[in-house]
Amino acid sequence: MGSAPPVGRWAPSPTGDLHLGNLRTALLAWLFARSVGGRFVWRFEDLDGAVRTDFYESQLRDVAALGLDWDGDPIRQTDRLDVYSDAIADLQGRGLTYRCWCTRREIRGAAAAPHEHLPEGAYPGTCRELSAREIAARESTGRPPALRLRADAIEVTVVDRLRGSLTAAVDDVVLRRGDNTPAYNLVVVIDDAAQGVTEVVRGDDLLTSTPRQAHITTLLGVQTPTWAHVPLVLNTDGKRLAKRDGAVTLPDRGALGEAPLQVLNQLLRSVNQPTVDRIADLPQVATTFDPATLPRDPWLYDPNESVPGT
Repeated sequence: MGSAPPVGRWAPSPTGDLHLGNLRTALLAWLFARSVGGRFVWRFEDLDGAVRTDFYESQLRDVAALGLDWDGDPIRQTDRLDVYSDAIADLQGRGLTYRCWCTRREIRGAAAAPHEHLPEGAYPGTCRELSAREIAARESTGRPPALRLRADAIEVTVVDRLRGSLTAAVDDVVLRRGDNTPAYNLVVVIDDAAQGVTEVVRGDDLLTSTPRQAHITTLLGVQTPTWAHVPLVLNTDGKRLAKRDGAVTLPDRGALGEAPLQVLNQLLRSVNQPTVDRIADLPQVATTFDPATLPRDPWLYDPNESVPGT
């Protein structure tokens, strides 16, 4: 029997309409997967409290309007809480966790100080080796603790298809927040493994979190994907594009008279790919897609600039 086909994924949070930066990353993830005959799966990362039910459908609709398709039904993290709890229980049973009562302010202050072996901004392990008296004092505050991984500042090297090799010490990342919500670095590993994801394509702002996830992958004994972190879309001030920057969503552009085909071709131009005459022709782009042709710098997007007709 032959090997299983590659699997790529798209995993947005349904907390708003997708802006062009999000859609550009979705397009690239789709091209990476389809160009090698792979499957493309969808996951809603909906553990955030700002999720709204109408955004599930609007995100599906906008991505489909640009000609992207996916395999199978999208999954929702909120349907998988038992799976995350089981993984956390496994790590707890192996002595790989500890409770942490640090507030965000305390963490920011501690992270600002130099700590041997840990990257800037990493959690320094304040609550790692508390005495029984110190634990009792923190419990008496009534503040629910987060649960952290005992990572032992292990150094992990990951290789990114666009960014090359990155070696970093892994800090004691949060596995479960104080409100009992499973944390991103854990659930993304579990979900990618469950969906059979072989390559993660996402924005390069997440590159530095990859060694953490690679380490968790090893601890859980699940499949390790490869990674490709793509450049972000920035506004005219050089900051990451956001919905407050103006007409930056597909409905916004439509209100200005731009058809989805125009938006699609603008996104294709921004990643050095050929444009299409019809949205239905997008699969042709996948047949010639080569990641080596992708830009390595961010795309500066001005929503006030006119867009060509095709």
